Amino acid sequence: MDSLDPKSLLATSKPVSVTTFTNRPSREQAMEAVRTLLAWAGDNPDREGLIDTPKRVVDAYQEWFQGYEADPKKELSRTFEDVQGYDDMVMLREIDVESHCEHHMAPFLGKAWVAYMPTEKVVGISKIARVVEIFAKRLQTQETMTKQVADALEESLAPLGVAVLIDAEHQCMSTRGVHHKNVSTVTTRFTGVFKTDTVLQERFLRLTQK
Repeated sequence: MDSLDPKSLLATSKPVSVTTFTNRPSREQAMEAVRTLLAWAGDNPDREGLIDTPKRVVDAYQEWFQGYEADPKKELSRTFEDVQGYDDMVMLREIDVESHCEHHMAPFLGKAWVAYMPTEKVVGISKIARVVEIFAKRLQTQETMTKQVADALEESLAPLGVAVLIDAEHQCMSTRGVHHKNVSTVTTRFTGVFKTDTVLQERFLRLTQK
């Protein structure tokens, strides 16, 4: 099994985007890294209860961070123009957010509310939820993710405006450090008419409370 050298890996990797590297460790290297962490934590990675832990952790990471393998633009590429003259807000409420902070790799869990004002085309509503999921399934800050969701809709749909609100509890704050439970973080992003029309913005915010 090849040993994992993080410094050499990063030195030879070139970022495709802010979050993606072309040169990834093998599954075996990832499992060996988990064994190292188990030993560093003070336990024996060869004891019965931990023998399969590296495999389970890598499987979990593959699911938790599957957003690196998906393309938000592709999800939003199929649009529909036959909307029978509909010209009002399209909004999805309480989309589940399951992400991990990039500072401690601890989960943050919550909900997202996303709305846009269409021009000549709309997108399937499930695709909007999928875009939130794609960005959530990466190492994130909540502020960055909020902007990424809004920007993706802006770029693909060219709407009159986009509104995004995310409300989440961060376990890096509730289970470590200051240990403050039941404290949620709220982030917002408004573009276009949602930024310039305060009545429309307030309407969106009222709908997030119902």
